[in-house]
Order: sequence, then structure tokens, then C-alpha cells
Amino acid sequence: MAESKKYISQEDLSKHNKPGDLWISIQGKIYNVSDWANYHPGGELPLLNLAGQDVTDAFVAYHPGSAWQHLDQFFTGSYLEGYSVSEVSKDYRKLVNEFTKMGLFENKGLGVHFSLFLVAMLFSLSVYGVLYSDSTWVHLGSGGLMGFLWIQSGWHGHDSGHYQIISSKRLNRFAQILTGNCLAGISIAWWKRNHNAHHIACNSLEFDPDLQHMPFFAVSSKLFNSLTSYFYDRKMNFDAFTRTLVSYQHWTFYPVMCLARLNLFAQSFLLLSSKRLRVNNRVQEILGLLVFWIWYPLLVSCLPNWGERVMFVVTSFSVTGIQHVQFCLNHFSSSVYVGTPIGNDWCENQTNGSLDIVCPSWMDWFHGGLQFQIEHHLFPRLPRGNLRKVAPLVKELCKKHKLPYKSVSFLKANELTIGTLRTAALQARDLASPVPKNLVWEAVHTYG
Repeated sequence: MAESKKYISQEDLSKHNKPGDLWISIQGKIYNVSDWANYHPGGELPLLNLAGQDVTDAFVAYHPGSAWQHLDQFFTGSYLEGYSVSEVSKDYRKLVNEFTKMGLFENKGLGVHFSLFLVAMLFSLSVYGVLYSDSTWVHLGSGGLMGFLWIQSGWHGHDSGHYQIISSKRLNRFAQILTGNCLAGISIAWWKRNHNAHHIACNSLEFDPDLQHMPFFAVSSKLFNSLTSYFYDRKMNFDAFTRTLVSYQHWTFYPVMCLARLNLFAQSFLLLSSKRLRVNNRVQEILGLLVFWIWYPLLVSCLPNWGERVMFVVTSFSVTGIQHVQFCLNHFSSSVYVGTPIGNDWCENQTNGSLDIVCPSWMDWFHGGLQFQIEHHLFPRLPRGNLRKVAPLVKELCKKHKLPYKSVSFLKANELTIGTLRTAALQARDLASPVPKNLVWEAVHTYG
């Protein structure tokens, strides 16, 4: 006689959502991933954020077919009571299967090799301009080339954090450390941890680190309630100082973006120096950053005077600020929410929280794949060279299931972002909801 299946309710499953007690459902089967969280290649945060619920679509989005064979070791023997699949999820999983059969997840194309060559050329030209020219204008241009180098290395870091950009795993890892840690001063470990959390909790004010920029920026008045960041594990206080900065955020946005790289440097050091957080290949990551902090200051010191040194650094930071703006455009003006991300609303969450940028194909190099943000968020393993190919199919999916598909020009995306920041800024100035005042707040608002 066949043994009857054991079932647990969604209510019981939801209780297993704490460190050391993490259960998830994939296609209705219950898995205990409590111990696996410490070894999960994508880090522990995706499991912590989605534990206690069905995560089939998120699992499908992030894992190749070969990952399914490893699930049995975590199977509890129980099934989720009343498990069902929505129509949008059925169609989404069909698309994943179609793209897999077409080889779209494996076809990286020649773009990767060209982009790596471009990085090498930009680095060589920038260094050559500093060392072999006495012209101030050439030094200014060299700073700009360095900024463009960091932008291109950023695309490599972004892509390699989602999928293997080079066929060899060892070469892929070498490319990550070289273009990220060594050339750009950004820890790839920090990037993967931050970016995976962003994708899983897209536009959650409490769980998505890409929306947690207080005291400088607040994309929604909901942040005025001093919400807790579950990524940084701290309260995001909306005090008088924060209100002052937020009140003018639509004016300070672009200047701050020119210096945003300083935050990435700091976040990289904080992660790698943390004893509380697990970091794979920590020593390798630290050595990579040391390489950057040797060659970049040394190159700057080769300039003839302090005026040109400051000019070179400011220029390189300002040019790469374009990329920081690009990262904001896709999400700042989209829908936000408060609360835990929901695993079985994958398509709804990703489309609601993302914005595409309309551009011709010859400008794809400039946007690095971010122009197809909706496609990228739905299919994060898809190489950026294939995003344009699948865009029509994604539009059809969204149209069929009445999901938002927002696509605007680069200029319009900037307008929407500034508009979002301005709306929140004016709300922050509303003294009907006062916070404790300080002298800075009083001084700035004495004009009425």
C-alpha cells in the first residue's frame, strides 16, 4: 500500500523563517535549508528574506536546471497543503524553459571579450596620458577615461554576479577580482551580497538596500516613519538632520552621484572587515582591494601638482557618477512597498518595481543591460546581449496578465526620478509632522 503524503499548511510553513530554522517550498515540496544558508553561493540573505513561503519562481529565476538535482538532500518529506500555480507563473516558467532550449542562458556572445578589451584599452590610455603627457587637458581627459573604465568594469561586476561571463570558472573569478576589486576598488563579494538582496526584495523599503540611502535620499514618505533596514540591521532614523538633507534631495541628487563611489569604497571595506558576516575568499577580496589602493593613489601622485591631482580624481568620480545615476533611474520612480518580499508574486514584484529605458541598439554599450531592467529582473541569469531578443516576449507576458511594463526615454527617466525625489522632499518640509529640530534645521528654514 502506497504511503500517504504528509502535508503542512502555509501557516505552519511561515513559522520557519528565522536564522537556524529556514524552510521553503519549491513546487509544493518542503525543504529545510537552515544549514545550507551558510554555504549558499548567493549568500544567506535570499534564503532569510524568502523563508517560510513558496519560492518556486525565485528559484527558477536564479538557478540553472542542474541545481534541481541538489534539492533532494534538503527535502523534509512534507508537501505544502493547497499548493497551486498562478497563470502568470505558469507562463513565466514556460518562458524560462523556452529560453533554456534556445540556449539563451548559455550564449554569452562576443560582447564579453570586446568589453574586456575595452577595459584594457581605457586603462592603458588613461595611464599613458598621465605618465607621458605634460598637458593639463590630457590629464583631464585621462581622468574621464578612468571614469569610463570604472563604468565598464561595473558592468562586468554586475554581469558576473548573476552568471558566468567566461566559460572557465577560474577565469571567471579572475575577471571578477581584476575588473572589480583591482581596477575599480569595489569588492565583488559586497556587490553580490547587496545586489542579490536587491533582486529578491525589489523596491521593498525595509529589505532592498538600493532604496536605503538615508540621510541623503528618501524615495517615499513612508521612510519618514524611521523604518528598520533588515539589510543593514539598523533603524533608518528620520531625524531633523535627515529631514534637512531630504528636503533638498532633488537638487543634491546629481552632485551626490558624482561622489557616490566613496560609499561603495566604504561598504566594501566594512563588509571585508566584518567578523559577523560570512565572506567567501575574504583574503582574495582584500588583496584585490589593496592592489587598487596601491596603483590608483600612485598614478594620481604622478601628476605634477595638487590642482591636477584633485582635478583627475574629481573627473574620474564624476564620470562614473553616470552609472550611479543609471542604477537609480530603474527603480527610484517605480512602486515601493513596506514589508517582507513575497516569493510567489515574483513577476508582479519585479515588474512593479522596475523601469525600462528606451534606446537604440547601438547605445546598448552605454546602458550595460540596465535599459532592459524589467527583462533583467525577471530573468537575472540571462546575458545582457540577449535581453533585447526576449523583450517582445516579456511585453506579451505583461500584456496578457495585466502586469505593468514601463518603458521611457533616458531623459524622461531622469525627469521621473527627480520628480519622485521632489515630491518626497516637499513632504519632508511639511511641518505638520514635526520631528525634533536642531539649529541646522532652524537656520535653513528661517526664510519661511
